Amino acid sequence: MKRLVFHFDVVSPFAYLAFERLPQVLKGCSYEVEYRPLLFAGLLQHWGQKGPAEIEPKRAWTFRHVHWLAQQDGIALDTPAVHPFNPLALLRLALACGPNRRIVEAVFRHAWIGGHDANDAQRLAELATALAPRRDPAGEEVKAELRRLTEEAAQAGVFGVPTLTMEGRHFWGLDALPMLRDALLGGAWFDGPAWNREGAPRAGVRRR
Repeated sequence: MKRLVFHFDVVSPFAYLAFERLPQVLKGCSYEVEYRPLLFAGLLQHWGQKGPAEIEPKRAWTFRHVHWLAQQDGIALDTPAVHPFNPLALLRLALACGPNRRIVEAVFRHAWIGGHDANDAQRLAELATALAPRRDPAGEEVKAELRRLTEEAAQAGVFGVPTLTMEGRHFWGLDALPMLRDALLGGAWFDGPAWNREGAPRAGVRRR
């Protein structure tokens, strides 16, 4: 059985779709998943990037694309009333609960089903009551752990969400799920030189 690490931030619709599709795409594979919340904004800051929602044409395309993908796969998805939203409360809640699949499903669906404000105080309180976290989501222990998970992911080379990690290899994005399946099934490509060769630095024009 292979161990996968699912790096996610609930602010990402692609992370939500990947979460929903994962069991179907990996059907028949032997694996277990560790769900690790992290702050996508922290990754953006680390790598000096902008998020899709910060570039208006890219934001518009992203939401058109994810809604088309959702209807193709029969996944319920509604754009939150406010987006991008601050995901810290939901990430910390998931971490305080112990982020198994049931918990992660609850926080994703809180954000991406119904078209509500993900940070509405009453809805957040109701979700916390339903999930009954073992630790205080607003406590310093949980806050520090979320920072650590974000920093460790960045140091390991994670630059976006969703990212699934298996045996030190990162598979980024919803469209990488079939590639991950091939790796889980022992695809011959992964035993050849291409992974390391194509990931190696090389000469090229650089922007100033």
